[in-house]
Amino acid sequence: MRQHRRFVSLVALFVLITAGIGIAAPEKIKTLAIGAKAPDFALPGVDGKIHKLSDYDTAKVLVIVFTCNHCPTAQAYEPRLKKLVADYKGKGVALVAISPNDDKAVRLDELGYTDVGDSLEDMKIRVKDKQWNFPYLYDGDDQKVSKAYGPMTTPHVFVFDQQRQLRFAGRIDNNERDASKVTSRDTHNAIDALLAGKPIQVQTTRTFGCSIKWASKRGSVAESLARWAKEPVTLKPSDLRRIKALLKNDTDKLRLVNIWATHCGPCVREFPEFVTMNRMYRRRDFEMVSISVDGAAKERKVLSFLKDQHASFKNYRYDGTDIYAFIEAVDKDWPGAIPYTLLIKPGGEVIYRHLGLIDPLEVKQAIVEHLGRTYR
Repeated sequence: MRQHRRFVSLVALFVLITAGIGIAAPEKIKTLAIGAKAPDFALPGVDGKIHKLSDYDTAKVLVIVFTCNHCPTAQAYEPRLKKLVADYKGKGVALVAISPNDDKAVRLDELGYTDVGDSLEDMKIRVKDKQWNFPYLYDGDDQKVSKAYGPMTTPHVFVFDQQRQLRFAGRIDNNERDASKVTSRDTHNAIDALLAGKPIQVQTTRTFGCSIKWASKRGSVAESLARWAKEPVTLKPSDLRRIKALLKNDTDKLRLVNIWATHCGPCVREFPEFVTMNRMYRRRDFEMVSISVDGAAKERKVLSFLKDQHASFKNYRYDGTDIYAFIEAVDKDWPGAIPYTLLIKPGGEVIYRHLGLIDPLEVKQAIVEHLGRTYR
């Protein structure tokens, strides 16, 4: 009996702890059935307006695509969605994109193919950068609309007729990686059939892409942050020979190098951004390197700072006494002020350099444009 009570107490404690960090039992989500009416919605868009289902009443065909910013598959289909809108312009077809993801349920290591996350503000950045020609709505706050439609992945398409009955649910086409090799244009086929008043031959398909980031996955975010905070942090002494080797980058990885010091206010201010980038991209051909110019006398201070930041990437301390030789070795175009940041391709070509505080978005864009946004 005593053991049973102890077990019950432990279970209760676990429930309280997991509730505190946002873990919840995953909900059973069902995809809307063919023939069902389109669930109503009123969602904020990137244009600052609230979009309702009734706003699209005049459309003969309504295409609702659940997609998101971060997913490589979703990004692969962005140009094809733009083309779909252009193909059916003036033909009575409306396309609306909805992001179903709770942006607080996306881990940093799930952002390895993107420069932005899945928040509404990040959606505005993506639409502006890629010049989307269709509405993009956010359902991440309570996800009620997404639960009503039941997308399984991003992207997931739902095509409705003029009576707003669901006539097709599934993929855009059958080749994510290469549009030229598509042999089944499923969404186009469904739209064409509805416009022609003909039956749709294939009403449902499987979908491939990233899982929906339901709020129940917030616990995974908390767990990942706790795990990364436990990773070892090291600081290695470095001479000019080592510095030159780092900058030569004789590896197969894209290397981001930040030169900094603990006495430099802008250096300290921007440093957490590099920790974030390391967590985002390190699963790919990427590595983060920091080089402190504090000197050997401040080793303990530098290491303490790095540990406070959980900077579990490659950290070096320049130990030489000739700072001008160091500057010359790093970059002939560098005037010497810090922070100084370089993005170096394998083989040593610098594709991004910046003196002073970085714009994190600008650096992330440079990284992901080199690494690629989609699966290859």
